[in-house]
Amino acid sequence: MKKFKQISVKKGFMRHNGGLLLRDISKTKYEFKTKIKKNHLNRAGITHGGYIASIIDTGCGSGAHRISGNQPCVTIALNINFIGPSTIGDEIFGYVKIKKKTKSMVFLECYLECKGKIIASATGIWKILQRKLPHAGLS
Repeated sequence: MKKFKQISVKKGFMRHNGGLLLRDISKTKYEFKTKIKKNHLNRAGITHGGYIASIIDTGCGSGAHRISGNQPCVTIALNINFIGPSTIGDEIFGYVKIKKKTKSMVFLECYLECKGKIIASATGIWKILQRKLPHAGLS
């Protein structure tokens, strides 16, 4: 199995928040991971829902980017279910499965696990841009 690689190499939101590691499982399946730090917590001491949404968006967007032949992709719909908590020091794993790819769209699903339990699930749609962005690259 391939090793995880840091995808947050350029300055930006995800790099600022600790980055995200990604690896290909197959042509239509991807896995990502991150470790929860103090700055990812909310006032209740659990991982902030906004951070959970961010890693799902980044992990899924990376899958869409790869399945589209490395074309830039943007999120047009993302539905997230928050199921369970995580906290400081926890490692979160995300699993992305591409359900369908057309010329202009990618449809996918994702779930996050922590300590062997599902803590979030999501479905989403990404638009494949038919042009290169001047600052294109993964977050």
